[in-house]
Amino acid sequence: MSLVSTRFLQPGRRPLSPGSRAGLGAALVLLAIVSAVEAADGRWAHYVALLAAVPFLAAALASWSVVLGVGVGATVVGAAFALVEPKMSLETSVSVFGVALATGLAVAVTSVRQRQAEQIVELTRLASVAQQAVLRPLGPQVGTLSVAGRYISSTATAEIGGDLYEAIDTPYGVRMIIGDVRGKGLDAVRLASIVLGSYRHVAYERADLRAVVADLDRAVARNVGDEDFVTAALVEERGGTLTIVNCGHPPPLLLRRGAVIPLEPPAPAPPLGFMPVVRPRVERLEPGDRLLLFTDGLGEARRDGEFFPTADRAWRLLGHGTVANGLASLETALIEWVHGRLDDDIALVLMEYVGARTGAAAAVPSWEVGAAES
Repeated sequence: MSLVSTRFLQPGRRPLSPGSRAGLGAALVLLAIVSAVEAADGRWAHYVALLAAVPFLAAALASWSVVLGVGVGATVVGAAFALVEPKMSLETSVSVFGVALATGLAVAVTSVRQRQAEQIVELTRLASVAQQAVLRPLGPQVGTLSVAGRYISSTATAEIGGDLYEAIDTPYGVRMIIGDVRGKGLDAVRLASIVLGSYRHVAYERADLRAVVADLDRAVARNVGDEDFVTAALVEERGGTLTIVNCGHPPPLLLRRGAVIPLEPPAPAPPLGFMPVVRPRVERLEPGDRLLLFTDGLGEARRDGEFFPTADRAWRLLGHGTVANGLASLETALIEWVHGRLDDDIALVLMEYVGARTGAAAAVPSWEVGAAES
């Protein structure tokens, strides 16, 4: 079999795509049926005009070269039936010409379809590059943390929306952000990229997370309308001390020894764009602790009016294996729960504290750094 295959697949010639094979097969079947009917009808050609459907049938799936091949074949078959007539009629001649004309039209249509398909492939590739530029892959290790991120799109036509996340190792510890832009579409993607671009800069420059929030708030306010905003939660791990500030975002979930603890903020604060005044929440981490950051698409996922039980199932799904495995388990359970239909995009970040670095400095939360240095 391998010898036979190598004879047909000459060097430099690629095999037909599945679509071309399907189009070629369907066209050849139709060509065979019309030929059989015409042969059984006698010496007069009555069904040659039906051969014009052969190239158009191939054009639905196959490449232009395949369409041209089957079209030429159909034209030759039609001409053969015309030549065996006792006296070639005008109707038969017109039918053969029609098959040739149909072949040319089918090739033109296929060429246009192929160019459009190539443009779509290129746009998809560019969208993938843009997604990687906006939402860079996380982990697997950022500072002392094992980190994984996951973006679950609610539509098949877009891989990225207004949800955002980032985790970077800064002089002030590992800092993470997760956020959700109000709205959808290109405007939401644009604002998400603005927030992430600003965050990637100020997270290295500001010692206090509250100053980071203030800078991000100004960046959002300069680029949105009166009713637009971005909910966000910012997290910093420094020497085993976890500091969280929350701007109208769902509270992160702390997974510790089988328990799931929502880390509610000390006081509510509005989203970015509404001048939030945040109060930090500080927790002492233990080796093995995991923290789940998520956008509200997870909290709103439901079937038959029943919401996905995130807190009840979080430890069972996220508490074992690597953090990447945990997010994969959560996504699988979530998609199964909603039967594959999500109403909103979901961004997920899961981190695990593996212990402080050897010889690390004493833990000082970012909001105390200025006071400690003065």
